[in-house]
Amino acid sequence: MAKRAPPHGYLDLPPEQRDYATARIAVLPCPFDGTSTYGKGADKGPAKLIEASGQVEFFDLELGRKVCEKGIVTLPAVKFRDDDPAKAVAAIEKAALRAVKDGKFLLGLGGEHSVSIGLTRAVRAVHGSFSLLHVDAHADLRAEWHGSPYNHACAIHAIAEDDRKATIVSIGIRAVGEDELVYAKERGVHLFPGHTLRRRKHWIRDAVKLLREPVYVTIDLDGLDPTVMPSTGTPVPGGLDWWQVVDLVKEIGAKKRVIACDVNELKPDGVNHHSEFLAAQLSYKMLNCFVDPPRPPRPRRR
Repeated sequence: MAKRAPPHGYLDLPPEQRDYATARIAVLPCPFDGTSTYGKGADKGPAKLIEASGQVEFFDLELGRKVCEKGIVTLPAVKFRDDDPAKAVAAIEKAALRAVKDGKFLLGLGGEHSVSIGLTRAVRAVHGSFSLLHVDAHADLRAEWHGSPYNHACAIHAIAEDDRKATIVSIGIRAVGEDELVYAKERGVHLFPGHTLRRRKHWIRDAVKLLREPVYVTIDLDGLDPTVMPSTGTPVPGGLDWWQVVDLVKEIGAKKRVIACDVNELKPDGVNHHSEFLAAQLSYKMLNCFVDPPRPPRPRRR
């Protein structure tokens, strides 16, 4: 039987769990792919992720949680008139702002990585300064690329400049320009290059410890290895595996207060449907880890 897009959005939830007024979580599809320079098609990513999410089990066996019971509303996809990245960033910020102001936990779905600029601006407008945890094959620290500071190769640079004091931790980087390394050192961006993680036993603990609350998490799917996530615009060998990403997400959720997140750079290819399901499964794992996680009771003083 051919797969069909869920008629009711992310996870294809029943009516009582997708009502805007009561939903704790808002999912915002951002199908923008105006600046990609290699594999195009990330604008199809949000719809395909949502389609695959209709097959995700509500109950997370590992975590023993079913966060969808808190309510998840799927917002209308942001519409873009052209490929102008500055206009796209502004449109995404505007679309995200209402949900964040209304107290929703925001899950953004890209699209190329430049969508994170608009999403983080909406979150910052409401929550103020936050730390950024960034998983990616690329540093995305270029000041401008192909004539724009809002190119997907500039996403983290733009976010870093929006708040010069915010802590930024980038995990799994395997492709970086020398100018980006200079900027990272000057700005104080904490890089965890992919080739060092094999030899660094406690890298997850070390990375999470650097984050100051609250935290925003952005995951570019090319941060994972192409053997597990082939359907992305610029796959780079040597990336993270599934359990490394899950362990990182779990540690962040257990130790830090997360206020929003996004998953981006899914480029459906019509062949590797497991990539779409992985993206859907990962996004739901993030929600189960980040949204109002159960905390162990503090010991009472005697």
